[in-house]
Amino acid sequence: MTLRPNEPVESVHASRSPWLRPNVFTGVVGAAIGFIIGVWIGHRVGTHLDWVSAIDQNDVSVFAGYAFGTIGYLAGLGMLEYPLRRMLGRRPVNVIKTEGGLWRYLTANTDHKVIGLQYLWGIGVFFFIAGLNAMLIRTNLLRPSPPIFSPGQYLTIVGLHGSMMVMMVSSIILGPFGHYMVPLMIGARRMAFPRIESLTFWLTPLSGVILMSAISYGGFPTGWTGYPPLALQANAGMDAYIFAFFLVAVAMVLNAINLMVTIITMRAPGLTWNRLPIFVWSMLATSVLMLLGAPVLIAGLLMESLDRTASTNFFVAANGGSPFLFENLFWFFGHPEVYILALPGFGIVLEILPVFARKPLWGYRLAVSGLLGVTLLSFMVWQHHLFVSGINSDLRPFYMLTTELISVPTGFVFLAAMGTLWRARIRYTVPMLFSLAFFFNFLIGGLSGVFLSDVPSDVSLHGSYFVMAHFHYTIMGGLVFAFFAGLYYWLPKMNGLELDERLGKLHFWTMFIAFNSTFLPLFALGMMGMPRRVNTYASHLQFLNDWVSVSALALGGSMLVFLANLVWSLGFARRPAVSNPWQSRGLEWQVPTPVPLENFDEVPTILAGPYEYGDERALPVAHLGGGPIPATAGD
Repeated sequence: MTLRPNEPVESVHASRSPWLRPNVFTGVVGAAIGFIIGVWIGHRVGTHLDWVSAIDQNDVSVFAGYAFGTIGYLAGLGMLEYPLRRMLGRRPVNVIKTEGGLWRYLTANTDHKVIGLQYLWGIGVFFFIAGLNAMLIRTNLLRPSPPIFSPGQYLTIVGLHGSMMVMMVSSIILGPFGHYMVPLMIGARRMAFPRIESLTFWLTPLSGVILMSAISYGGFPTGWTGYPPLALQANAGMDAYIFAFFLVAVAMVLNAINLMVTIITMRAPGLTWNRLPIFVWSMLATSVLMLLGAPVLIAGLLMESLDRTASTNFFVAANGGSPFLFENLFWFFGHPEVYILALPGFGIVLEILPVFARKPLWGYRLAVSGLLGVTLLSFMVWQHHLFVSGINSDLRPFYMLTTELISVPTGFVFLAAMGTLWRARIRYTVPMLFSLAFFFNFLIGGLSGVFLSDVPSDVSLHGSYFVMAHFHYTIMGGLVFAFFAGLYYWLPKMNGLELDERLGKLHFWTMFIAFNSTFLPLFALGMMGMPRRVNTYASHLQFLNDWVSVSALALGGSMLVFLANLVWSLGFARRPAVSNPWQSRGLEWQVPTPVPLENFDEVPTILAGPYEYGDERALPVAHLGGGPIPATAGD
């Protein structure tokens, strides 16, 4: 099919039957064909390698299968049509941007709103799978011994839970809300690179499926960190971990470039840096972390894969390599990864607080400096993870200092939040409740982190349940609570339907109480000497473990309340949402619901900041067209 000179690209695909377009099903077929071809090629290559026959495990075949499967998957989705047609000098036609229909969510769509919803449902599936693994872990720990799962099975469950939460759920805010809301909040009609935006989503479920395929190869024993030498001695399930994490890291780099270019170059007229919504600032800061941190992870994973397939010795100590090198490469990404999870949460709650406090965001510039300060310092603290791993003792004071210093810009964010709440007339809606819980949980996570930043206490607590409690308070208590705050806040705009508020509040209180009942006792277990990643424990620790396990099951039950709310509100009640149910000044709330295909009839002109609540003289946040532009305050 060719295009006439003035024919819009979208109209070409509008004339195609959905089943004739590339879609997720053709992608699966392409992945299967590519995987078979890759395994065959890898088998032919691997049979001629001495080390393959020595260990009776062909990692070359596994990696080749995943690589060719990925190419076949992208070809089946139509992702290769655009670059191939460009290389052949032909006009691309594979741009799919349609008005409606469920089918658009199963194709490589270029509408940022569709991609945001694809992220929401796609990552939601893996979030619940990871949560199910957590339930299996706590069920195993209901008794000291004998365990339900063998040590190898238990380590695989722990590894799948941790890896999936860190890999997949790292995009649980950036994916749905970053892609959907950022163009609306800055007055743009799309992301800068819509095809790359679609690619980043479709790499995400692929990486999740590859990670779960580790089960068919016997799992992997390293947890989510993938440390050698254990990673080099593991069976082929380790290959699934490496390749899945590699795909996630590639998607992170592409997401970072796309978001940064969009925010820097596509802001509407009048949207100065001093008027930029705080959520967009958090997306920009997160993009910097991903752009600088993820390539280091990619390098480490490539070296680890070469050690497993090409008999290199990057991390083989006996042949001159260094496992300690991998730890440094991993945590140079891994600790900024914590803030890749946390900064979007900061952005959401600071975006929500002024709306329901009906006050301007207190200390806007202070909050922005806090986000940027965390971004800068997060690259100077990674070796506190290595205090007990052979780090030069002369370096310990520096990393102890920088780790404690990062609490200063984090404190700026807390000050901005508390200043906004001071003497405010708070509306305790469901989004506001989750936002307030975010600060309660994150404060406990931050205070407990002080013990792990100091060398003397970290030596005693490292590798214990104390660390696990701290990490979950910081990430789940922060990121996941912020995610639900954003979901209850923005979902009426995203799908045009209201969620039931009574079920939402029931979900909040059951989740908040069960979360704290689950993870607060882990601090005590850690100080009593219980190590992480063990499937048996001393009998005197059973009471606390049973308490935690029952609470964890209740925490899982709170997610069922949320699912019930979704099914009831979106499937049965279906109450249409008004365009601006929260009376927000945010630009994303000034457009109709559902959001038009091109977002705005014409590019808006920004007239004021988004947080000028309580000011009767404040201008509308933007001029959306249809009349003369109102005079600004300075005219």
